[in-house]
Order: sequence, then C-alpha cells, then structure tokens
Amino acid sequence: MDQQYIGEHLLPGQLGHFFVILSFVASLFAAFSYFMAARQEGLGGETGWKRLGRIGFVLHAISVAGIFISLYYIISHHLFEYHYAWQHSSRGLATKYLLSCFWEGSEGSFLLWLIWHAVLGIILLFKSGLWENRVMTVVALVQAILGTMLLGIYLSPEIKVGSTPFNLLRNAMDAPIFSQPNYLEFIKDGNGLNILLQNYWMVIHPPILFLGFALTLIPFAYAIAALWKGEYKSWIKPAIRWSLVAGAMLGTGIMMGGAWAYESLNFGGYWAWDPVENASLVPWLTLIAGIHTLLIYKSTGRSLKVTLIFFIVTFILIWYSTFLTRTGVLGETSVHAFTGEGKALYWHLIVVIGILLLISLWSLISNWRKMPRVAGEEELDSREFWMLIGSVALLMASLQIIFYTSLPVWAGLYNKLTGTEIAPPEDPVSFYNNIQVWFAIIVAVLTASIQFLKYKSTPMPMVWRKLSLLAGISLLLTILLVLVQEVKHLQYMVFTFSIFFTLLGNAYYLFTTQKGKIMKAGGSITHIGFGLMLLGILLSGYKKEVISLDTTGITRNWDFGKETFEENYKESRENVLIFRN
Repeated sequence: MDQQYIGEHLLPGQLGHFFVILSFVASLFAAFSYFMAARQEGLGGETGWKRLGRIGFVLHAISVAGIFISLYYIISHHLFEYHYAWQHSSRGLATKYLLSCFWEGSEGSFLLWLIWHAVLGIILLFKSGLWENRVMTVVALVQAILGTMLLGIYLSPEIKVGSTPFNLLRNAMDAPIFSQPNYLEFIKDGNGLNILLQNYWMVIHPPILFLGFALTLIPFAYAIAALWKGEYKSWIKPAIRWSLVAGAMLGTGIMMGGAWAYESLNFGGYWAWDPVENASLVPWLTLIAGIHTLLIYKSTGRSLKVTLIFFIVTFILIWYSTFLTRTGVLGETSVHAFTGEGKALYWHLIVVIGILLLISLWSLISNWRKMPRVAGEEELDSREFWMLIGSVALLMASLQIIFYTSLPVWAGLYNKLTGTEIAPPEDPVSFYNNIQVWFAIIVAVLTASIQFLKYKSTPMPMVWRKLSLLAGISLLLTILLVLVQEVKHLQYMVFTFSIFFTLLGNAYYLFTTQKGKIMKAGGSITHIGFGLMLLGILLSGYKKEVISLDTTGITRNWDFGKETFEENYKESRENVLIFRN
C-alpha cells in the first residue's frame, strides 16, 4: 500500500505534467499535418491537412501556456513539495524575483524557450501566407524536439529523456525525512534564489535573450522551406524582416547580460570573454553575416547558398551554445554555466544537434545543384563583393571564438591523439581581444566604405576622394585620442582609427547621399550605433585601474584559492578588507 503524505498539493503538478505530454503530442501532430499539407499542395488535399496542423499547433500553444501557469503557481505559492520550487525559490523573495526563480533552473529555461516559439508560431499562422505549410512543419518539429527536454521519462534505468519541473521533492531526493507522512511540516523554506540572480537585469535579460534565441528559428525555417520548395524569391521579404528582428533581440539580450555581469559579477567588467558570453555572441555574429548576404542576394541574385548556410549555422549554433552551457562541460571554465543538473542533457543535446544537422545537410545537398547561380564573379569595385568580405570576416571571428570556447569539449580527444595537454588561455580577455580587435577593424572600416559603393560596379574616382577625406579627418582624431588616452599598442591605435572612420563615414553618407532621411537610413544608423559601441569598448576597456586596493597587508598570506603565491597576493591586494561592525 502506497504511503499517504500529509499537506501535499498534487493537482498543480499533475496538471503541469499533463500539459507537458499534451504539448509534445500536439506539436508532433501539427508537424505531421503540416508536412502532409505541404505534400498535398496542388493536389487538392491541402486544406484539410492545413486545418489539422493549425488545430494541433494552437492546442500545443495552449498546452505550453498551461505548463507555465502550473509551474508559476507552484513557485509563487511556495509549494516546496516540488523539487523545482524548493531548489530555486524561498518565501522571502520579492515578487519580481519569483520570475527569476522560474528560469534559474534548466527546465524553466527550456520552458521559456518553448513559450517564445509558441508565440512566434501563432504569429506565423497569420503571417506566413503561402509558406505556412513548410515553415510551420519546421517550427512544430523543433517544438516537439524542444518539448522532449521537459518530458522526464525513463526509457531504462540508465536512459532518461528530459527532466520535468514537476518532480516531487521526495522523488528527487533520498533522505530519512521522507519516510514520515508529515515531512512537509519540517520544510519551512526553500533553498532560495542565487544572490547574484537577485538583480533586476535577471528579471528582463533572460526573456529577451531567449526571445532572440527563439527568433533565429524563423530564418532557419524559411531557409529549410525555400530548399524544400525549390522557390528562392518570395522567401526573401519575410526572411529579411524576421532576421532583422532576431538580430536586434539577440543583440539586446546579449548587451543586457553584459550589464548584469557588470553589476553582479566581479570577473572583469561587462564583458570578460566568459564561455557563456561567447556562446551567445557567436550565433549573433553569424546571423548578422547572414543578414548582409541576404541583402546581397536580394539586390544581385548572388550569395544565395552562403545565406542559407549562415541561417542554418546560426540556429545550429544556438543549440550548440545550449550544449556548452547546459551540460556542465564548461563547469570549470565559466563562472555561470550550468553544472551538475545539466549532465543528463549531454547525449540528449548531442542527438538533437545531430537531427538538426541531418535535416539541414540533406536539404542543402539534395538541392545544391538546383539552386540559381549568377554566372561570373563579383567585381572588385562592387558593393556585394566587399559585403561578402565583411560577412566572411564575421564568420572567421566566430570560428576563432567558438573554437577556443569549445576547448573543454575537444581537449580530451586532442590529448589522447597527441599525448600533449592543451589548456585554456590564462588571460582570456587579452587573448581574445588581441585577435578579435583585427576582425573588428576590418568590419568597422568596411561598414563605412561599402556605403559609397554601388551594386555590380562603381565609378571609383569620386569614392576614393570621399574616403581619403574621411580617412584624413579620422587620422587626426585618432592621433588626438591616442595622445589623450595614452594608447600604446599598435592594434588599438588602428582600432581607434577604424572607429572614427566608421562613425564619420556613415554620418557623412547619412547627411549627404541619404539627405538625412531617417526612414531610409537603417544601415547607416545601425553602423553608427556599431561604431559608438566600439568607441565605448575602447574607452572603458583599454585602461583599467583597480580602485579597491587593500593597504592593511593583513590578507597577504591568506588563501584565495589561486594556484600560485603571486596570484594569491594579487587577489589580496585588489580587494578591500572590511572590518566587521
């Protein structure tokens, strides 16, 4: 006879788990129905299958909302009989931080991702038009894959699919207290929210960041749909719109994370090239590259293949970044990666990435020769040539970052093959800065220069005169700033020049060629913003001075967990000793 426990509220968890199962089944049903609708296009059976697909996806979206309501009810009502509520919340938390509890855990983060996909999918039901069948097949299939992260089903004692946020505390932990039917009387409070996450940025940063993650699905879905349909014209307009929104949201989420790090984490300011930061930055870089090559394709018919690859790679990188940050593989190299609870996701996420890669590679390879191609090569004096060079620079920057960020993943295999150890850089900030600054210089110079070029071919004498004037003024401003700020490294002197060049070049183009027409100057305004960001990075990051110096000398021989005496001494000097009372 099963033991009866006193005071447990089982209904919210049962409802939540029911909605998890329903959302998974409904997304599979929607994906199958839309797939059949796509196959029936032009044959007369499309309408019925499309209606079923819409019903399935709406039911899925309602189920996802049900999961959220159930879990938030459990957290907000402090039902500590549930492991998720006990582990991530407490009674004394301010109401606004209850949402932070929601996505502090891995399950809540995946649910947040599911929610945004569901919202975007509902929008696509009304906005995707002739592309609905194929785009929604991809969206619903990805939702089903993402939904497996919350199933919490054991296929065998060793194989578990997903982790449910509705697991009871007595099932998650083995302790003598659970032999008592009134065990809840002894659990007065939960573990509480990590103090670093009790910050207003962590209320708004994760939703924006995950909206950025979710939005990368839409350009990916349109890319797969275009390959599937073999139609490469009408997808351009929606793909541009969705990719621009995705780039804006993902970039905003990353900057919010930097602001949080600046306020809450003492590891080097707003950006310290932490692996978790890198994992979100890299797909943003490839997405921005894809936006630019899509503009090339729209205007000239060139760069179709590379655009499709960029959008596919961006979405795969989103999942790869999830693998890096959720599985514990970065546990020793990142200050805010998931560790213990994410280990069960290791093979799960590898399988997911494998499935997405197979779908993408099959779509690309089977249609590679059928894709339209413009004969001949781009002219050196054309806008499309240098936009492609800029996109390649972004790709190369991404590869360098992700290669070294992934070092914990491939270092073991490297050691086995070569018999030598390879370790992460001791000073990641200097390591990445000294390489990435050159990519930033290339991109910054191109953002100003390309504006003056035309597609296909450009009369260059006038362009050279304008660029020479801008370069001269930029050089004078560079000399002034270098002297005032005492910039001593060559690469940062060149970096300073590229910043002034992109700011002046885009401002000049905005007010002369575009006559200050803001509605038509999206590119110039964006590039000016990019230049201002680079200027902020230079001014705030080049000269750092520790102001929290300890002058007592009391902590000189204390152990701060560093490997050498010199590192311990440095740590003791750079932290103020505060005396109690």
